[in-house]
Amino acid sequence: MTNPKNIENTQSPRISVAPMMDWTTRDYRFFARLFNPNIILYTEMVTTGAILFGDAARHLAYNPEEQPIVLQLGGSNPQDLARCSKMAEDWDYNEVNLNVGCPSDRVQNNKIGACLMAEPDLVAECIAAMRHAVDIPVTVKHRIGIDEMQSYEQMLHFVDTVAKTGCNNFIVHARIALLQGLSPKENRDVPPLRYDDVYRLKQDRPDLIIEINGGIKTLAETQQHLKQLDGVMIGREAYHNPYLLAELGQLWNLEAPDRFDIMAQMMPYIAKRLQEGAPLSIITRHILGLFQNLPGARKWRQALSGGNAKSLQDVEVALLNIQAAMQRTEDYLLDKQTP
Repeated sequence: MTNPKNIENTQSPRISVAPMMDWTTRDYRFFARLFNPNIILYTEMVTTGAILFGDAARHLAYNPEEQPIVLQLGGSNPQDLARCSKMAEDWDYNEVNLNVGCPSDRVQNNKIGACLMAEPDLVAECIAAMRHAVDIPVTVKHRIGIDEMQSYEQMLHFVDTVAKTGCNNFIVHARIALLQGLSPKENRDVPPLRYDDVYRLKQDRPDLIIEINGGIKTLAETQQHLKQLDGVMIGREAYHNPYLLAELGQLWNLEAPDRFDIMAQMMPYIAKRLQEGAPLSIITRHILGLFQNLPGARKWRQALSGGNAKSLQDVEVALLNIQAAMQRTEDYLLDKQTP
């Protein structure tokens, strides 16, 4: 099949929202797309076992509006990864990504995620099988190191081994992962960021597409990284402060959308999901950060979180309340400026 939005044709630079378990669901991705047409969206990591032996449609289904979209796979069996990659292509995903960065115990026990950095030959075998199975791009997301494998030279060896398969796109989380002793949450914060290692990788391998991930929170930081690299992947900040995705539109000279216009597009989607039987709370949890740092943002979050919103009308009331709070603040500031 031919994808209507091929990532290879997406206007550079490559800016993406990181795959985040329980966060980058199809409801969040629909919401995120409303901010920016050029951002690349990733699914949560989906294991090969969940697709091959579970409800494949539940794991692979997405809204057409989400494209360009990448399916991130977790696994270490080349044949299983190849089969799932072909299924992704058949479902019109624009790209497939192999997770070599997740540090959780659950994925380690199944030989998935960051622990695979210790086996570059196996990763290369997996990527070769995936690339052979599909015509869409296959990419790798990995750490700069794990446990005792913390040197730049070891990361370079990993990348070079995988690149021999023809894979030319690497998304690098600029922290090591300590698989023994740190929780997954601590592995997102405790190991220091080593952006220079990612910059050096691009300098040493200029023909590869190198993207960076880890601790990036602003348009200015994104612009700084793009001076050295081909792309930037943003994680938790894109979730907690989704309007950042609109601000990133400046990279393509896009006009930032109005938050209330975004909600005007979101409301019919919420109504449709409710008709499908989805609980309101699993949708509203993704939009709590829409008015981050603006007047009324706290009451907006309170109104929609913890199951407080029972109906679509409750969401409409919350919108009216924050609109009124913002108007009161604007009127107050105007009064102060009046001589």
